[in-house]
Amino acid sequence: MTRFIIQRTAQMVVVLFCISIFTFLIFQVIPNGNPALRLAGQAATPQTIAAIERQWGFDKPIYVQYLDTMQKILTGSVISYSQQINVLDQIKRGLPATISLAGGAAVIWLLFGMALGTLSALRAGRFSDRVLAVLSLVGISMPSFVVATVALYLLAYKVHVFPLSGYVSLAQDPWQWFLHLVLPWFSLSIIYVGFYSRVLRSNMLDTLAEDYVRTATAKGLSRRRVIVGHVLRASLIPLMSLWGLDFAGVIGGGAILVEVVFNLNGVGQYAAESIQTLDVPPILVIVMYGAFLVVVLSAMIDVLYVVLDPRVRLTA
Repeated sequence: MTRFIIQRTAQMVVVLFCISIFTFLIFQVIPNGNPALRLAGQAATPQTIAAIERQWGFDKPIYVQYLDTMQKILTGSVISYSQQINVLDQIKRGLPATISLAGGAAVIWLLFGMALGTLSALRAGRFSDRVLAVLSLVGISMPSFVVATVALYLLAYKVHVFPLSGYVSLAQDPWQWFLHLVLPWFSLSIIYVGFYSRVLRSNMLDTLAEDYVRTATAKGLSRRRVIVGHVLRASLIPLMSLWGLDFAGVIGGGAILVEVVFNLNGVGQYAAESIQTLDVPPILVIVMYGAFLVVVLSAMIDVLYVVLDPRVRLTA
């Protein structure tokens, strides 16, 4: 077990190092040539461009720029090109909205995915199973921004059941916080609900055919105890791995379109605005932090998987 944790940690460090290099090259070196030209403006003189290059370090070798950029990201001292403000401060300002959106949606898609997946597995082959399969495929096929746009138009603009847009903090007004996030939660989670229900159905059907499940039934255990204590418990282990990665992915940028549609002023919307203005530092920092979150949670889930599943523990 200890050896597995050490190996997984070493792999995580290597992956993060590779991600940092590729992210730096993609966002800092490749796009639109010299960043000093964008900062200086169209009417800038060569002297002005040279001064900006010295100020921001664009005249240094590429490896020096990489080390300086990583140091600034680690210390939280990255400054945006267009607004000349600290990027980490802007991320901290939008993080509550993003975490509220991702956390609520993650709980919804896990609970509804479990409920629909269990019901579909227990009624496999019946009419209700086919209906749930169709609904799941519809949910998976609907992009989140389409669901968000339709829900916003029908339930906020036409019927006025929910607020049109914006974010209210939980500390300021819990009820308004809830009302402002109901539609974003629904819009973001519907695609995951369909996917998780199908994955859980497949896992449960495979587990129902296992010998130990038939043995538990033969010993006289009630069907409810067999389903909950044996089948569902074993089937949820791989689903929790998916849940952790999807949750990290949503926080790391998967909620961008939903945040923009509902004007939540979160980290995703900040990234979208930075993309529109070609403001590279915020995009670079958000991608790096998002990748770091996904990799770290992936490693933690792998360790948890080994702890929960004795079969994996024997090979770790």
